[in-house]
This record gives sequence, structure tokens and C-alpha cells, in this order.
Amino acid sequence: MEIRRAGERFRTESDWLDSRHSFSFGAHYDPANVGFGFLVAHNDETVAPGTGFETHPHQDLEIVTWVLRGALAHRDSQGNSGVVYPGLAQRMSAGSGIRHSEWNDGDDPVHYVQMWVRPERLDLPPSYEQTELDLTTGELIPVASGLAKHASTTAIHLNQPAAGLSVARLAPGQTVELPTAPQLHLFVAAGSADLEAAGDLGTADAVRLTDADGQRVTAGPDGAELLVWEMGI
Repeated sequence: MEIRRAGERFRTESDWLDSRHSFSFGAHYDPANVGFGFLVAHNDETVAPGTGFETHPHQDLEIVTWVLRGALAHRDSQGNSGVVYPGLAQRMSAGSGIRHSEWNDGDDPVHYVQMWVRPERLDLPPSYEQTELDLTTGELIPVASGLAKHASTTAIHLNQPAAGLSVARLAPGQTVELPTAPQLHLFVAAGSADLEAAGDLGTADAVRLTDADGQRVTAGPDGAELLVWEMGI
């Protein structure tokens, strides 16, 4: 079990962007922190109103975007467009190559987490999917997954059969049990939580677990929103 606190992350900051990286990203490089399992990017980003990322390319990545506050507009070279907001999951498979833009057309900052996963195969046809979810159950809900156990329940299919993202939105004091998995990445996207055998976690703290065996997580006094990646090796 390795706890990574929010303030320990790499940071990219400009007049329109505040981006905090869980792994090596762009100009930030640490050879001992280039990813965890199939997860190679986990960026916690806030984009100012009327700004965003101009059209840029990606290739051979499964890109999952989860918005915490505000709305993010997406347009890509395959003709897809959409607006991602809290409770709606988005997956873009870059495959053999795609160009896209991400823009904040609103009047308030947009805050989201974007996660990149290596696909099972290279040069897949690019594709895009977004789906709204019901997070009122207080359970871990499969959001974007290629895991066989999530085949009938995941909102969005992921082109990586050894990785899956689930989200739980917990009321104060509510508890969930983490999956048993060879590798598991827990991120407290909002609020606070207590992780069994680890203790208190604050907003944007992360935990990397190897041979995770079903630890319990309990939300703090303001509740919690948890992003949980479970992965094979």
C-alpha cells in the first residue's frame, strides 16, 4: 500500500489551467513514477471559463474523462461532439490516431479528472462514447471497464480487458468495500475518507495497492466521491 498525498503531485499551472499529475506527464518526469499498472496518466485539472485545449492529437490510448464541477465540451476529427458534466462518463479511444479539442464554454471553471489507459491492441479504429450514470445507490458503479465481470454492468466499454474504473458517491459515514485485485488505484475526487489499514484520506489523495484484498473505505463528515481503478498484471 502506497499513499500519495494531493500536495505531492506534479503541477502544471498557467493563467487558464491548473493541472495536477499523479504520474510523470509532459515536462514533469520521474523514472520511478511513470504509471501504475495500465494507468499511465491521472490528471486532476481545472480549466478557466472561455478557455481550453485547442485541437491536438492522440494515438493508442483509452482516455476516460470524469467531470466533478462545470461542463467540458468535446469535439474530434471523427465528427463526434458532446458536453461532459458531473455524473456523465466519457471515453475516447484514440486508436490509430484522432485529433480533438476540450473547451470550457461556460461562465465558471470546469474541474475534471482525466485518465489514460494503455489499450490491449494498437491501431484500433478511433471511437467515442459518453453515458450518464445513476450514482445515488452509494455503491461502486462500473463506469468504463473491459473487465469480464463488468461486461453486463459497465456504462462504457474499455478496450483493455485487464482494467476497469468504478465510481462511488458516498454520503457521510457510508462505507464501500474495495474490489480484490492484483493492482488497485484509489483516488478521493471529493470529500474525505478513511481507508482500512491506512487511515484518513483527504480530497485528491490517492492510494496504490498491490494484491488488494477488499479493504473498506468510509466517507468522512462531508461525504466522498471515489474513483477506483482495478487492474490485472
